[in-house]
Amino acid sequence: MTKKPFFTSGLKFSCNRCSSCCRYDSGFVFLSEKDLNKLMFALNMDKDSIIKTYCRWVTDWKGDEVLSLREKSNKDCILWDSGCTVYTERPLQCVTFPFWDSIVSSAEYWEIAGTGCPGINNGDLHTEKEIESAIEMRACQPIINRTGADL
Repeated sequence: MTKKPFFTSGLKFSCNRCSSCCRYDSGFVFLSEKDLNKLMFALNMDKDSIIKTYCRWVTDWKGDEVLSLREKSNKDCILWDSGCTVYTERPLQCVTFPFWDSIVSSAEYWEIAGTGCPGINNGDLHTEKEIESAIEMRACQPIINRTGADL
């Protein structure tokens, strides 16, 4: 029997655009081909220029080198400047926050994420189906790895 997720009754979240998920703390924003295409449109640049200017290769938990956005020296996202400079075309990882496997895997992780995000446990109620849809969207857009093969 499959264990039901803790969020079967849904979870409250509304982004208040505080940008704490984009700033102050080191992290990774992993990119898919679709994300890169959106950034090409938003920044009016070719793929190689975007990778050279805005991205870095990092090692994931499996030891693969995967594509991530860079950070500024102060740990802000490279695309943050008094707000997200590509908000309407931001990567899916950003769009689906906080409905990531790592955050919704348990009520404890959800509450921990809420200590740094004032939108968690506040605002709109998102159904179990909406949350699972966000997780599935990310699973359907593989992260780019250095060999060119998707993860």
